Amino acid sequence: MAISSTGLGSGLDVESIVSGLMAVERKPAALLETAATTMKSQLSTYGQLQSYVSAFQDKARALNSTTLWAQTVAASSDATVASVTTGTNTAAGSYSLTVSELATSQTASTAVFPSKEHSLGQGQLTIDLGSWTGDPATFGLKAGSTSVTIDIGPGESSLAAVRDKINAAGAGVTATVIYDATGARLSIRSTETGVNNGFRISATETVPGDDGGLGLSALAYDPEGGASNMMLNQTAKNAKAKLNGLDIESASNTLADVADGLTIKLLKVSASPVDLTVTQDTESMKTKVTEFATAYNDLANFIATQTKYNADSKVAGKLQGDRTVIGLQSQMREILRGTSTATSAFGSLSQVGLEVQTNGTIKIETKKLDAALAKPAELRKLLASSDTTSDTSSGIVYRFNKLADQVLGAEGPLETRTAGIQSSITRNAKRVEAIDDRLAQTEKRLRAQYQALDTNMAKMSSLSSYMSQQLSLLSSSS
Repeated sequence: MAISSTGLGSGLDVESIVSGLMAVERKPAALLETAATTMKSQLSTYGQLQSYVSAFQDKARALNSTTLWAQTVAASSDATVASVTTGTNTAAGSYSLTVSELATSQTASTAVFPSKEHSLGQGQLTIDLGSWTGDPATFGLKAGSTSVTIDIGPGESSLAAVRDKINAAGAGVTATVIYDATGARLSIRSTETGVNNGFRISATETVPGDDGGLGLSALAYDPEGGASNMMLNQTAKNAKAKLNGLDIESASNTLADVADGLTIKLLKVSASPVDLTVTQDTESMKTKVTEFATAYNDLANFIATQTKYNADSKVAGKLQGDRTVIGLQSQMREILRGTSTATSAFGSLSQVGLEVQTNGTIKIETKKLDAALAKPAELRKLLASSDTTSDTSSGIVYRFNKLADQVLGAEGPLETRTAGIQSSITRNAKRVEAIDDRLAQTEKRLRAQYQALDTNMAKMSSLSSYMSQQLSLLSSSS
């Protein structure tokens, strides 16, 4: 194995000479690497900028949503009597409500048994859903319903087991074992309220219950057929109310879409009318306007920071002088200070409380915004009108949304600029690679040259020493 000892024979510092020369040769590559670091930083900053623009567009789209401006909220003058909610199509208005009867479900219970383990024997239960009318009562099957037969076999006859069998049958009723100081009773209740959700139960016994007492017939409830061993605790009824003087009847205590998407939940009977009011949801509108202003300021401040030069620290923003970003900033400010003819009520953002500041951000003047929200239809036009008949006929936020679409598009300026920076980084890396390849050859050549020089200088030094020695010998012998 050859051992390099360049410079040892001649005293020439070849390593330092080659290293110094290579450092000079590599300066172009070092400059390219510094430029690559700057470009990568710009690329990262562009990624952040895209995120800010995207977040801003989300808030602009929220203000351009027709759903926002159609939202309503409802209130009840007595929330213990009725609560009220609105849908997307609910119109503003007021209603008078009087509740005369709440919807109920039929409930019946057995006599008292010693415990939930008491056996009701074996056989079958048949459950029908329908309505009980008249006196004596007659039963009418509910339209579309069918009888449900439940088989009670060996090991299934306890009060608790029968409860579980009924609940698993999907018969439209729910069974519960209720305990008190006297023992256990089985309570059966219609799953749904309303007069058509009453029930009839017939029983067929094949094995009697404990102690020879009543078996499954203890669960029979059929007044019309004369077989009723259960006690009726509550009849099935419809809810009854008056809305704006009109009689309303419902199988449920929730009156869904009773008027233009209005849903009323009845909670108790009322002795006097309850006022229900529906108004436009200006609080949600105010929230969305505020969120828009915040997102705009976040974007504007980010651009300002990345494009400015700090004279004190002598540090420039990563995008200082970037024409794409400065162009975006200019377009944003132009739209912000623009006017709209979409409505005669308002012409600019400052008139509705979105005051433009000297640094290009927005400050919300709450009193002005609240006053503008008193005319939500006109405020919507100023912000979200999509009329593009003329340069000023569209809404101002609509223009911002359109600008964001253009900026974030596949061929928009941000994507184009990002692709350009990435391309420059790639080219830069290839140039550095080519320089490094060339420098490797240069270093190899320089080392060979200086190794040869070192060898020759070592030989000359040896010859010089020999000649000096011979001359010294000649001189001493004469």
